[in-house]
Amino acid sequence: MNRTMPFLFFPLALLVGVLLVFLEPTPAFAQQIRAVTPTPQREAWWMERHERALARIRQGQVDLLFIGDSITQGWEEDGRPLWDQYYAGRLAANLGYNSDQTDNVLWRLQNGELDGITPKLAIVMIGTNNTAMREDPPENTVAGIRAILNTVRTRLPGTKILLLAIFPRGLTNKDPLRRVNEAVNDHLPALADQHQVFFLNLNGRFLDGEGRLPPEIMSDALHPSALGYRLWAEGMEESVRKLLGE
Repeated sequence: MNRTMPFLFFPLALLVGVLLVFLEPTPAFAQQIRAVTPTPQREAWWMERHERALARIRQGQVDLLFIGDSITQGWEEDGRPLWDQYYAGRLAANLGYNSDQTDNVLWRLQNGELDGITPKLAIVMIGTNNTAMREDPPENTVAGIRAILNTVRTRLPGTKILLLAIFPRGLTNKDPLRRVNEAVNDHLPALADQHQVFFLNLNGRFLDGEGRLPPEIMSDALHPSALGYRLWAEGMEESVRKLLGE
């Protein structure tokens, strides 16, 4: 037997052990990967909505995209009058889906919802479901938002992007979910390059002087009412006009 073999075996075993440590994903690392891994929701309604969105995209004539979750989808419900007033004439398409997290949005954007169109502006707000449904820490949600922005920038290089702060949730500024969302929002200005991506925080419009979220603005402390959608539309109108080149 070669006397050097035990000495060679030990460093090799040590190297394998080190590699296994680094290759074995920790729960936190696996959670962050999930936030940036394109994944569809499995409910039938979700895929049906995706098919309707693809049908709208295939029609072309899309100058303005809204990308997000149920808050964005709500432009078709409580926000409908404001949508008709502000966006229908601007050739807008609504890509908001109930319960979507960053990974769900990524899947949609990489599976047809950006194909064959050249919008002037995409408005993006996403992340509150990462916070509430999966309890993602802020850095994971930020990673997912960054991946969405990179996807839009790559697939639509001529499109401006207006990135919105995640809207406030919870009745007061002591709400733990609101605090996590605000921690996400703290990182979002750094994602704006002021050339293609621009950041806008409208949250002050929804809160009273004590940081409370009035029920007439968001009755469930999450989704805007008709008044909430009016405050949203009016609050970003100047930015929308500028980025659309109007």
